[in-house]
Amino acid sequence: MRILHTSDWHLGQHFMGRSRQAEHQALIDWLLLQVTQQAIDAVLLAGDIFDTGAPPSYARELYNQLVVRLHEARCQLVLLGGNHDSVATLEESRPLLAYLGCTVVPAVAEDLSLQLLTLRNRQGQPAALLCAVPFIRARDVMQSQAGQSAEEKQQGLQQAIAAHYQALYQLALQERSRLGLPLPILASGHLTTVGASSSESVRDIYVGALDAFPTNAFPPFDYIALGHIHRPQQVGGQSHIRYSGSPLALSFDELGQGKQMLLLELQDAAIASISPLTVPCFQPLCSLRGTLADLQQSIAAVLAATPAGQTLWLEVVVEGDDYLSDLQARIQNMLEGQPAELLRLRRARSQAVAGLSAQRSTLDELTPAEVFERRLQQETLDEALAGELRQRYQQVLTALQEEQA
Repeated sequence: MRILHTSDWHLGQHFMGRSRQAEHQALIDWLLLQVTQQAIDAVLLAGDIFDTGAPPSYARELYNQLVVRLHEARCQLVLLGGNHDSVATLEESRPLLAYLGCTVVPAVAEDLSLQLLTLRNRQGQPAALLCAVPFIRARDVMQSQAGQSAEEKQQGLQQAIAAHYQALYQLALQERSRLGLPLPILASGHLTTVGASSSESVRDIYVGALDAFPTNAFPPFDYIALGHIHRPQQVGGQSHIRYSGSPLALSFDELGQGKQMLLLELQDAAIASISPLTVPCFQPLCSLRGTLADLQQSIAAVLAATPAGQTLWLEVVVEGDDYLSDLQARIQNMLEGQPAELLRLRRARSQAVAGLSAQRSTLDELTPAEVFERRLQQETLDEALAGELRQRYQQVLTALQEEQA
């Protein structure tokens, strides 16, 4: 059996005001080609299917198209809710999509058996068991208790998440014994693990007080397909615990990562191989840095390398000439008549100047946590109180994000 692990599609995302609809359409077309060429039996999308809890209509159309086309290709599809996804949005069509060979797991279920899936090969035979774990919200696995310290809440939540995985693993062992087949046991997850490297487009998730889950708390699954972190990577050097990463660059700092999906081949009840499938770049992006003189040459070079018929989305960071008041006009003049759009222009500053000019940063360059941190630095507080304020702010921010979803 062959399983494709992907995550973080973020259907409906706008990249600094630009729609990604054409890219996502090209991504679906490419995926269907891989399903045919690589004889893929199942596709697992490990969370953040949509970019927001209320995706635009064209994003829902792409979602439906993905389901229907994979059904026509006789390929199973497993969709897991992420922290960007609305549980209600995914739940509304879940029963209908089940008739098209698509299993949707929007949130943690009261009945654990609903999260244990049997993946079948093209002959219809059981080939693997999947413990399908979506993004876990604190209220899904534990009850808040008055009087707990931040450390106690973190420890309690970590234990609750670990217990959820352990209970599913034990259920999978029972099912494997019932079937009498030596099936590999796989798991999914949408969370930050200790040691994972993220990018600026990743929204920090603080599940209660927990900001990262230790990998040694996972049961001994044969493979763990993770989502949420956009950089493809092994976790802690363990080849069976992996983030596939997002298939599209969702921020300029994700350029040059080599976007991919992961192809698992199962043979003789084991993971025989894990191979990356490189995802093509459907929309050229570039971030350039230098003085105006440097940029004159580098902009010309990247435009010359831009494929015919495509428009380059560009970020420019100007060094040395940041005192000029007409930087925007100067850069736009360099792009006049060229197949390029300037999406973001920034001025590079030394650390000393940056500290004095922090208030001039634009909001699209800052995360909510960074905005709060800058405000906190304006106060004279002891470290214990500052730490408690940061903790409470993260709890409020998490509650707001969950309510919006």
